[in-house]
Amino acid sequence: MKIKILFLFTAVVVLFSCSKKESNTEIFGSVKGLKKGTLYLERVIDTNLVTIDSLVINGNPEFSFNIDLESPEVIYLFLKKSEGNILPDRLDIFAEPGKIEVQTTLKDFETGAKVTGSTNHDKLKEYHNLMQKYNDKSLELLQESFESKKVQNEERLSKLETQMQSLVRNKYLATVNFALNNKDYEIAPYLAISEIFDANIKYLDTIYTSLPEKNKISTYGKELEKFIAERKQIEKSQE
Repeated sequence: MKIKILFLFTAVVVLFSCSKKESNTEIFGSVKGLKKGTLYLERVIDTNLVTIDSLVINGNPEFSFNIDLESPEVIYLFLKKSEGNILPDRLDIFAEPGKIEVQTTLKDFETGAKVTGSTNHDKLKEYHNLMQKYNDKSLELLQESFESKKVQNEERLSKLETQMQSLVRNKYLATVNFALNNKDYEIAPYLAISEIFDANIKYLDTIYTSLPEKNKISTYGKELEKFIAERKQIEKSQE
């Protein structure tokens, strides 16, 4: 009887060990100034943003999450605050297998975050800095357009529209060039499918064919390959 019980106990332990998937990535750090709230770890699954873990913060601002990544992937830290009627914040992190440290504050959860341990995240921050000048110029043109509409300056509106179209083209080309210059990193296919998915298919093709093999079989490399094939099929059916 004891042998049977021991066998059953051993079988349960083995089954539990097999079903528990090991993680290869730790996201840890602290949110300075946060006394109460909930941190959620999120990732995109089948185009949906899904919560995969959460942690209630009550006095201790430190946190730690574990996740298994097939390859570098953008995940999200979502902060739901308990203090006051403040809107929640979401921080995107281009995580890589290993240890990723996040140091941020309650006041500037997104803009003041410092993320270390991921080269792809460093590249993502570099890309965002590059795009900032295009975004600033876009806001400037929108403001001018608003003012021109108020005084019904049609000539100025026409020129502003041309400038806006040119700005969008330049922004797309800057993204393509950034991806090509960083083809060895997973950020290249990520930018193709997240930032310029509606660009001319030849640009997406150029980015994909430039990728090294290890990048083509990454999560975003495979998504880009699938997306290009679907785009080509749709465009072919519309001819």
